[in-house]
Amino acid sequence: MKRISDADSRIYPWVVVGLLWFVALLNYMDRQMLSTMKEAMQADIAELESALNFGRLMAIFLWIYGLVSPFAGAVADRVSRKWLIIGSLGVWSAVTLLMGYSTSYTQIYWLRALMGISEALYIPAGLSLIADYHTGKARSFAVGIHMTGLYLGQAVGGFGATVAAAFSWQETFHWFGIIGIAYALILCVFLKEKRPERQSAIRPSDRISVLKGFGMIFSNIAFWVILFFFASSSLPGWATKNWLPTLFSDSLGITMAKAGPVSTITIAVSSFIGVMIGGPVSDRWVKKNLKGRIYTSAIGLGLMVPALVLLGTGGSMAAAVSAGLCFGIGYGMFDTNNMPILCQFVPSRLRATAYGVMNMTGVIAGALCTQVLGRWADGGNLGAGFAVLAGVIALALIIQLTVLKPVTDNME
Repeated sequence: MKRISDADSRIYPWVVVGLLWFVALLNYMDRQMLSTMKEAMQADIAELESALNFGRLMAIFLWIYGLVSPFAGAVADRVSRKWLIIGSLGVWSAVTLLMGYSTSYTQIYWLRALMGISEALYIPAGLSLIADYHTGKARSFAVGIHMTGLYLGQAVGGFGATVAAAFSWQETFHWFGIIGIAYALILCVFLKEKRPERQSAIRPSDRISVLKGFGMIFSNIAFWVILFFFASSSLPGWATKNWLPTLFSDSLGITMAKAGPVSTITIAVSSFIGVMIGGPVSDRWVKKNLKGRIYTSAIGLGLMVPALVLLGTGGSMAAAVSAGLCFGIGYGMFDTNNMPILCQFVPSRLRATAYGVMNMTGVIAGALCTQVLGRWADGGNLGAGFAVLAGVIALALIIQLTVLKPVTDNME
């Protein structure tokens, strides 16, 4: 009888999704929980009383994470993704553990920078591994299930301050770090690599250099289109993460204590629903029409356009929550199809590299958008900023539908 860990079994590809789902949760949880722990930590580290210093901690992670991502993808296309994922998880978990022993701002700053490097190594490797295990029949759904781990990890990370209040900020970092290290050991046993003929069939003399790989990707017009609509959608994605609570508080006249949970729960729940809709729809549609994944993603983008306008102009709780639900469903439908669409235009041996470039572009676009919206917020125009983003998404939608014309669902 075949073992469940047999890489060729029908069950094991879903085991991979389950194993990596928890890695995705830890990935976002460990990075996110610092954002809620400023008050608990500043009693021991005086520099954190400054919002500027605290902002630097958040920024150093984003910039390093973004800049490292393309190279992380290139590495994932050339080494065992199993051990890269395990190493990445082990390092960022060890960093989380060490943050609990930190006694100075400088120590936390450099640990946060190291976390940016180690976490950047995961997403390209994890998504390309899932894509190789799910070669078409349920690729969008599998990727979507994995993405829900990121959503939940972000939400769970928001409870870092709650755990710190019950115990201490040091113990919070200790235990989250220990959990990640222990799980990395579990992956050593149960996670299996899969290289669908792509590495074994390639002679050493035929292997693509890093520079040639980047050249092949950037000479692909379809990749530029994918990169544009990915980056464009990252703008409102980061805007809702960082500014939606403020927008709800200002436009609805409610406290942040109420605006925070309403906004984050609305987006998280609706994004999960969007994944559950967009994944299966895409997987079925592509069997009848190769543009099925593109059409499903386009529907998601189409839902985001009126949602952003309503978020920016709505003045009632019902309108705000309805717009948030519409945006989240659209974002989930879009998010679950990014890697599957990439698989239609980029060969398997370059997918991690390509997604690494996408990840970098999305993070940098999000960081810039966050800063611009901050200026708009200071001028009392945050709602208008959200409405403007709707125009960017509409442009991305038009380009996506016009240019992308796949000839296969799985380019080799």
